[in-house]
Amino acid sequence: MVKAPTYKAGDFVVYPTHGVGKVTGIEKLEIAGQKLDLVIITFDRDRMTLRVPVDKAPTSGLRKLSSKKIMEDAMTTLQGRARIKRTMWSRRAQEYEAKINSGDPISIAEVVRDLHRNVGQPDQSFSERQIYEAARDRLASELAAVDKTDIEEATEKLETVLKAA
Repeated sequence: MVKAPTYKAGDFVVYPTHGVGKVTGIEKLEIAGQKLDLVIITFDRDRMTLRVPVDKAPTSGLRKLSSKKIMEDAMTTLQGRARIKRTMWSRRAQEYEAKINSGDPISIAEVVRDLHRNVGQPDQSFSERQIYEAARDRLASELAAVDKTDIEEATEKLETVLKAA
């Protein structure tokens, strides 16, 4: 059995489908006769609170913030060459969504890199733009938490790296 990492109030964590949240505490609840320890996470951006059973945290994908090294690797991924497959958009969109929801910063950086448009390139479709912005915002929120800055500054940093590529 995988040992669940310990979380404490004030920790920033990443939940794959929601991005970066802040642990507000651990609470004990009895649900259907079962005593559970729950990690309480708030996502200010979505004005949402999530309760994840401590013993289910690893299998749910809940994890601590990435290290600076992993975020540097994600930034390096942004500088790479876009790899756009010649498959139908609907299939690529599904793959991009899966990468975003994996919560892995390097996979998310691949989506941002592949969907980024420079000046002089054709415009994105509405759905392409939405997926791009979701990936960029997810990556920026983790970068901001790791660098201890705000989302706007982290987004600017991402855009600067993309323009330099």
